[in-house]
Amino acid sequence: MGCSPGDNECFENEKPPHTVTLSMGFWLGQTETTIAAYKRFTEATGIQLPSAPRFNTGWANEGMPIEDIAWDEAFDYCGWAGGRLPTEAEWEYAARGETTGSRYGALDEVAWYADNSGLKALDSARILKDDRPNYRKRVEENGNRTHAPALKSANGYGLYDMLGNVWEWVNDFYDSTYYRNGPSQDPQGPDRGQFRVLRGGSWGSDARVVRVSFRAGNHPKAINERVGFRCVANLGNP
Repeated sequence: MGCSPGDNECFENEKPPHTVTLSMGFWLGQTETTIAAYKRFTEATGIQLPSAPRFNTGWANEGMPIEDIAWDEAFDYCGWAGGRLPTEAEWEYAARGETTGSRYGALDEVAWYADNSGLKALDSARILKDDRPNYRKRVEENGNRTHAPALKSANGYGLYDMLGNVWEWVNDFYDSTYYRNGPSQDPQGPDRGQFRVLRGGSWGSDARVVRVSFRAGNHPKAINERVGFRCVANLGNP
């Protein structure tokens, strides 16, 4: 877990790389949770749908991933569906799909990210270098957006969009130094914290972010059109 062998793009919060044992098997959603699935939850519980993003007015395309979701909404949905949010360790194990590299395939083949998710190809690294203050504006003006699940290649476990498309909430609190002293078996993350972990990157992320070991922390109440989730269930409860 953490910075992949030979990966020279890692940030300090991905270090040190370390061996982790997961003692229990689990099921993970093959795709990010869809709007159709989340609508069933809102209809059953009376919870209100979030505001729809600019590129899916009124949530008309129900096959798209749900987004604009806060951490507690993702947590509640997974519980209602009979599962839970994955731990950070479970997410990374699943994302790797039995590979050891920084990605489970060629980036353009496996992920929607800033360079390939809009009207024309972008060079996000160049924009960040030359025009960082206007990065978000330029990405949005290019029509970058979320895409339907499973249009890119799956990883070795048959999981789609573990990289790119929308960020995914996991259960753990975020601590940039957690890898220095976290347990080697079934890590659950810190006991407390201000932020929760996001993984995987999104359609607005530059290539350096879209790696299986990249870690980000965000306020659990924060929402935006780049954030969704998928659920996990303990083995024996598919």
